[in-house]
Amino acid sequence: AAPGYSSGEAMAALQAVAAKTLPEGYTHEWSGMSYQELKSSGQVVILFALALLFAYLFLVGQYESWNIPLSIIISVPVATLGALVGLWVAGFSLSIYAQIGLVLLVGLASKNAILIVEFAQSRREDGLSIAEAAVDGGRIRFRPVLMTSFTFIFGLVPMVLATGAGAGSRKAIGTTVFSGMLSTTLFGIFLIPVLYYIFQSTREKGSAWRTRRQEKKNHE
Repeated sequence: AAPGYSSGEAMAALQAVAAKTLPEGYTHEWSGMSYQELKSSGQVVILFALALLFAYLFLVGQYESWNIPLSIIISVPVATLGALVGLWVAGFSLSIYAQIGLVLLVGLASKNAILIVEFAQSRREDGLSIAEAAVDGGRIRFRPVLMTSFTFIFGLVPMVLATGAGAGSRKAIGTTVFSGMLSTTLFGIFLIPVLYYIFQSTREKGSAWRTRRQEKKNHE
């Protein structure tokens, strides 16, 4: 592809030209890397869904709860929305490289949320109220989250500003991950403690309700 364009955009342009110029009865087919990209393009959505599912299930196993991991996984849609906005602003299409970037965001976006939720959960186990634990998680982990996230984000700048041959693919991945991580860092640092409070409260209320129900059955 020409500098500044992804291979997906180049393939789409070639298909449009071929449809207009090839005589009737003639066709074209892709080979090599272009064929592999075209063949795998529809699988990225499935891979994204599977990555999201497995990340959630691993977190369920870690926290032994179906509720708490939701406060972590919800950071992924925030990152995805930020990535799509970044692609739109930069003028990129949702190419195969951008889709790969979205899959990467599943793990990268969850990382920040895990730092906050893990600390909040430990504070809750120390005896703090849910609200105090959530506030402590956001306040004390504020600086570490920003430092690690922006170190990673600034490391993506060379990819976002890439030039030369193959720059389109590097810029597509870089822009996707850069925008996604920026959005989940700026908004997630405030959103995750709120989500932790909501889901932890729901979890404990549900647990208390089940305990009362079991005690009532035992008395009967």
